[in-house]
Amino acid sequence: MGKIHQLPADLANQIAAGEVVERPASVIKELVENSIDAGARRVSVVVELGGKKLIRVEDDGSGMDPDDARLAIERHATSKIRRADDLERIATLGFRGEALPSIASVSHFTLKTRARGSSSGTDVRVNGGALGSVTEVGMPEGTSIEVADLFYNLPARRKFLKSDAAESAQVSRIVTQLALCYPEIGFTLTSSGRKVMQCPPVAGLRDRLYQLYGDRSDLIDVRRDSGDVKILGFVAALAEQGPTRGPQNVFVNRRVVKDKTIAHAIIDAYSVASIKERSPEVHLFIEMPHNAVDVNVHPTKAEVRFRDQSYIHELIRRTLGDALGRGPAPELQLEAPPGFQSAPSTLPLPHAYPSTFPSRWTTGPTEAGHSRPSSVVSGFSRTDAPVPSGGAGEPGPTIRPMTPLGQFRDTFIIAIDDEGIAIIDQHVAHERVLFERITERLTGGALESQRLLVPVLVELSAGGRQALTAHARDLERLGFEIEEFGGDALRVIAFPALLSRDDCDAALRALAEDLEGLDRGTGVDAAIKRIAATTACHAAVKANYPLTHEKMAHILDELRRTAYSTICPHGRPVMLRLTRREVEKNFQRI
Repeated sequence: MGKIHQLPADLANQIAAGEVVERPASVIKELVENSIDAGARRVSVVVELGGKKLIRVEDDGSGMDPDDARLAIERHATSKIRRADDLERIATLGFRGEALPSIASVSHFTLKTRARGSSSGTDVRVNGGALGSVTEVGMPEGTSIEVADLFYNLPARRKFLKSDAAESAQVSRIVTQLALCYPEIGFTLTSSGRKVMQCPPVAGLRDRLYQLYGDRSDLIDVRRDSGDVKILGFVAALAEQGPTRGPQNVFVNRRVVKDKTIAHAIIDAYSVASIKERSPEVHLFIEMPHNAVDVNVHPTKAEVRFRDQSYIHELIRRTLGDALGRGPAPELQLEAPPGFQSAPSTLPLPHAYPSTFPSRWTTGPTEAGHSRPSSVVSGFSRTDAPVPSGGAGEPGPTIRPMTPLGQFRDTFIIAIDDEGIAIIDQHVAHERVLFERITERLTGGALESQRLLVPVLVELSAGGRQALTAHARDLERLGFEIEEFGGDALRVIAFPALLSRDDCDAALRALAEDLEGLDRGTGVDAAIKRIAATTACHAAVKANYPLTHEKMAHILDELRRTAYSTICPHGRPVMLRLTRREVEKNFQRI
């Protein structure tokens, strides 16, 4: 007798179900996508015990006639494609014809559907892949599918499901993603009798984002139209100090996807501005010609393949980079004292500052014998001339010209513009400026260094010495020249001109710690960026350091010229803003 035999139909269906049906959330994804393809304007999802006991998806879509209802539970039966050429330009969410029969083979399955214009509907019941009955039924137009006791006939698969709470969380996540991408469709989600989500149809993405996530003024709008590819969405600002990991919802042609190319482009966009590791909140919607992306590469249709991956990567990276560069500084919110009653006033708030601002920092008397502001103050605070961006292809400045008023505790610069008050961390701001200056100069070669007449000896741990010597060539580009001296010491022959001799020792110790913590597989660019960030940090003006007005104005002017002015290279916020509106509100003027 031969070794090869044909699998029974029920076993083949269960194996196919293993590719499509991973958990209750994947069942809901397939069913809701079918509802969307059917033109539904209302989709209701009900689950019990995280979907293990019951899943019900109802819609008001086009429905099916009796013949189509019977055929829909057969394998490879679909209305979405007819010939091989159709696979090159798939415009629907479903197309394989495997979802319904796969789900029906591992559950007690009920399909009720009524085509638009029909007088009655069809009720199809399947138990573990075996057809139970087909009857006529009265029901509204549309389709209702119930999936009870998922994996009841595959106890080994059922054991691998998570807790009810964990499965419910996955259900909420997938329904949220689908609702976010289709704001014109109303979605409701009920879990164990509790209404988890209720989103009526709305006009656009911003309204749907508000329904799902509330007021998200901390997210930056993203928009790019390159002709063949359109990108729209919302991303976390660079200076946002929330969780380093947030939801990342990515859609290609209104299909939920997980793609390494896009994920890498997102990380790259943020890493240009900061060496801080984070997985930021992103809601990204990408539209492109259907023949430019292959969605037929994974059974669950969650992965895609782009015809030109490098182009998509660069387009997304630049689009996000431009948006992040325009991102605002975090805003301060004032809290009124208990019992405070606001009384709106009709009096307007005067202009934030006059055209010439009297200051205690003056450069000499005017012709009338009165002191006048320095030319730096009057010229800087009133200029509206365009300022060049921090680099080719990078976003231009978004900080308004600001007038520095003074320092708080010799650490924070207090400045104003016509839209409010800014508190700037002088060290972090200068660090941002120096980091971009360093990285810009590195594109043309190496930084200027200064040689020491008497070399400096720096004692380090074995790991620190090894980390520095392993990156000796990278350090040379930054202006450091080091060599082993023996024992626990390294000899420093030269150091960057940006640093003082006193800062050299501390900078090298910090670099040793940073580089020792890098993964061995980290690329050269990441190491150089880490070195540049640490060098900028040690060269920047320190906290508790008094600044003249001219130095404050210079830092603010240079900050305006940077591409990513809201955070330092280590991810700390550069400034906090108290907006004009917040001031007016708390003084009862609005």
